[in-house]
Amino acid sequence: MVMEGELLWTPSPARTAASNLTKFSQWLKEHRGLDFADYQAMYEWSVADVDALWGALWEYFNPKVSAQPTAVLGKRTMPGAEWFPGAVLNYAENVMSKAVAGQTALIHFNERDAAVEMSWDELGSQVRRLATALRNLGVEPGDRVVGCLPNTPHAVISMLATTSIGAIWSGCGPDFGSRGVLDRYSQLSPKVMICVDGYQYGGKPFDRREEMAHIANNLPTLQKVVLLPYLDRNNRAPLVEGGLLWDDLLATADPGEAAFVFQQVPAQSPLWILFSSGTTGLPKPIVHTHVGITLEQQKLVQLHMDVKEGERLFFYTTTGWMMWNFLVTSLLSGVVPVLYDGNPAFPGPDQLWKVVQDFKIDFFGASPTYQQILEKQGIVPKDRFDLSRLKTVMLAGSPVTPECMVWFYTNVKADLWVQSGSGGTDICSGFCGGVPTQPVYAGEIQAPHLGVNLLAFDADGKPVVDEVGEMVITEPMPSMPLGFWNDAGHVRYTESYFSDYPGIWRQGDFFRLNARRGCFVLGRSDATLNRHGIRIGTAEIYRSLALLPEVEDSLVVNLDLPGGHFFMPLFVKVRTGSVLDKDLEDRIKAVLRTEYSPRHVPDRIFPVPAIPYTITGKKLEVPVRRILAGYVVEKAVNRSAMADATAIDWYIDYAAKQTDYQM
Repeated sequence: MVMEGELLWTPSPARTAASNLTKFSQWLKEHRGLDFADYQAMYEWSVADVDALWGALWEYFNPKVSAQPTAVLGKRTMPGAEWFPGAVLNYAENVMSKAVAGQTALIHFNERDAAVEMSWDELGSQVRRLATALRNLGVEPGDRVVGCLPNTPHAVISMLATTSIGAIWSGCGPDFGSRGVLDRYSQLSPKVMICVDGYQYGGKPFDRREEMAHIANNLPTLQKVVLLPYLDRNNRAPLVEGGLLWDDLLATADPGEAAFVFQQVPAQSPLWILFSSGTTGLPKPIVHTHVGITLEQQKLVQLHMDVKEGERLFFYTTTGWMMWNFLVTSLLSGVVPVLYDGNPAFPGPDQLWKVVQDFKIDFFGASPTYQQILEKQGIVPKDRFDLSRLKTVMLAGSPVTPECMVWFYTNVKADLWVQSGSGGTDICSGFCGGVPTQPVYAGEIQAPHLGVNLLAFDADGKPVVDEVGEMVITEPMPSMPLGFWNDAGHVRYTESYFSDYPGIWRQGDFFRLNARRGCFVLGRSDATLNRHGIRIGTAEIYRSLALLPEVEDSLVVNLDLPGGHFFMPLFVKVRTGSVLDKDLEDRIKAVLRTEYSPRHVPDRIFPVPAIPYTITGKKLEVPVRRILAGYVVEKAVNRSAMADATAIDWYIDYAAKQTDYQM
């Protein structure tokens, strides 16, 4: 068994020298007279002088603007930091400024069609035509355009066209339930909606015309509904009376690159609105800005992920997850995003590795959950596919165990940069993650990102090392949200991030730093298992259970009971062919006691038919805990935010039968 902190990989001198981070370090030496011995020294400078870092990055990335900023930071308060006051620009224009005539901009394929490479020329033409059509429909700067679209070039074109004219984009996948979509879009008062008639997933068609019509008819501010026939491409009937078809809008004449005018907006103007998962209430509409995304995403992709111009980047995602916005925004760095619409396990569980092989992927984004599925099924990618082009794997979505990282070195390739990170929808970027010039240690996120003063706070609000605490950020970041849409006085925004530590961002994750600045994200802090004053991260439980082949998945919560008592149940989904008998229960308890402590051993273990997840792949620990604690179900969980809305039913039934939780 691998030990946490064990050295797994060291970048070669050649890879270190060729990294984008090394090039930026050399630029700092030449242009700023700064000479750093290593990443740690550069990082310490970056958080000690945030203005200097972002001023350097502004000059280094050289965004296309119509007016230069008068300062890096006007106001530096949190919330309310004012980035690059006086600057005027447009995110979409910066994306399209990377165009190279005749070169591939992006690659797309789905379950039904062969892969298509879209050139910059075609992408630019379609963006200009759709943008012109939207202007002709009366869409103005600040208006909201929303989409219910799969992960296709149509979604990319829609987002870029919307933002190019200064309107605000918000998107989700067509698989969202109508209630989930309306919970989101009814908050935005959109003017135009672009949607599909359906989609195919796992070889099965899903007709969504009825749901899309219901959504459209319940958004009273909509002036136009644009239908993209995607499932049935021969059906040309508009979705609603007065509706338009995608091809109608794209029939608009291309004004041409020279004549098209990108709407110039102040740096901190709204760009798009992303939504929190909304598992315990109405989803929070998180507003990001043109300048924040333009700069943060280039820092992330180039310096921390080390993806280079012309390389290919692939994450499995849907349009409703911030990873889609990240994937598409890699265009800002001249990277080629690969878009896939379909089931990641269709026609077989190794489908994504076939993508890596066939499309010569350089950088592949995966998740620990996906790795566990592969391991349980005995899939060894290096034995099935040519992965010679692959340089980097990034793990995201949930805490990463040492064993998960080792699996990639053993089953994919030995010379592979396996990085993990933590960020999220809140900032549409990362707080900590990869550093291409540093070694990889088992179970560790390599380091905080440049400019992110990332700390662990103890119960007294003091920074600690080698102790678990609250993840906090003490300096502003450009992609921290402008706020929440329609949040008068920033009440919800302040409550969400700044109420515990005024002036300091609290992310809501359970976090630990070690002496070498390695990072560990141990699950949501509001799902913390507090046993007799000792805080336990749920990730520790899940890591141990991953060692047992009979356990397919699990979820653990802890309830505070009257009289200072606790009840910590563990819910286990066993693999087909296995049963949760006394022998398996004893082995579960033994591995938890041996790997961690007696406090990690649950009070009861229950077999369950399913573990509930959000659409974005996070376990519903907090909603389950609230249901068991007696919350009204409708206030405890939002089914429309779930990957499988029925997965919560067992827990509701269990809670309803309890008069007292028995140890």
